[in-house]
Amino acid sequence: MTYFVDVTVRGYELDTQGHLNQAVYLQYAEHARWELLREAGVPQEKLLADGVGPVQLEVTVRYLRELRGGDRVRVSCAFAYGPGKTFGVRQRITKEDGTLAAEVDAVAGVLDLTTRRLVADPAERLASLAEKPALLGIVTA
Repeated sequence: MTYFVDVTVRGYELDTQGHLNQAVYLQYAEHARWELLREAGVPQEKLLADGVGPVQLEVTVRYLRELRGGDRVRVSCAFAYGPGKTFGVRQRITKEDGTLAAEVDAVAGVLDLTTRRLVADPAERLASLAEKPALLGIVTA
């Protein structure tokens, strides 16, 4: 399942060329990830109370089209699980006209805040906390 949030590019987010600053693309992606977790019933407070937190281990950004002040974009977010301690996060930033502006792909995990190690099965841990695990790409029996 792919989740998304809509964002309007603000003037203070622009660089000296009038483009969206490259670091802000990552902020938009981060915002979408946290909103997805919140919507699934796993807000930051719940994660902390359970002693875990999501971590980004690797991020690749492909900038495809410029964004300028006032542009409205949709930031998608989908998690993809496999075996092991990590999972994929696929995000797309798309302009209103459907033009793909950027792709953000990441490898993430769920960190045990006591041991400072990744949990063995991030999908299982997130599913145990989520009210709507399907939003997180988790199919439960």
